[in-house]
Amino acid sequence: MWVYEKKLQYPVRVSTCNPKLAKFLIEQYGGADGELAAALRYLNQRYSIPDKVIGLLTDIGTEEFAHLEMIATMVYKLTKDATPDQMKAAGLGDHYANHDNALFYHNAAGVPWTATYIQAKGDPIADLYEDIAAEEKARATYQWIINMSDDTDLNDGLRFLREREIIHSQRFREAVEILKEERDKKKFF
Repeated sequence: MWVYEKKLQYPVRVSTCNPKLAKFLIEQYGGADGELAAALRYLNQRYSIPDKVIGLLTDIGTEEFAHLEMIATMVYKLTKDATPDQMKAAGLGDHYANHDNALFYHNAAGVPWTATYIQAKGDPIADLYEDIAAEEKARATYQWIINMSDDTDLNDGLRFLREREIIHSQRFREAVEILKEERDKKKFF
């Protein structure tokens, strides 16, 4: 079903070690509106969505895993040379005590990822509106992280991710309209 190219979807560069910025970015790794939750949400919802838009959920869900890989690379690069004191000063002391520099699915506040982040109602239109909201919240989070960052190299990758959230939101909006149109068609027997 997939072909994996051993490269990131978009190049990830960071200018300097910055565990404080990594702490904020972890929100997009293991947070409620982060890339892991989005990928799993969309790939799960595709089983109860009409055939006309099933491919959209598969495509976007798969792309979210590529974004998760980019976030992991960003966090790794921002923390790989950090000392324990730098991790502690950045608010990542608890993370360091449990995981050293390893990535772990939790949000910026340190709350572990949970399956309760994944929404699936079984109503295609309700699920797509949930997906639109998730994409818009992720877009906002990327913007807020960009606002806090002075790393122009990192911001380039973050802008790419922010723009992909906008595209995903637009595609989900189009899918809602397709399903509404289909629902409202008169059926002749």
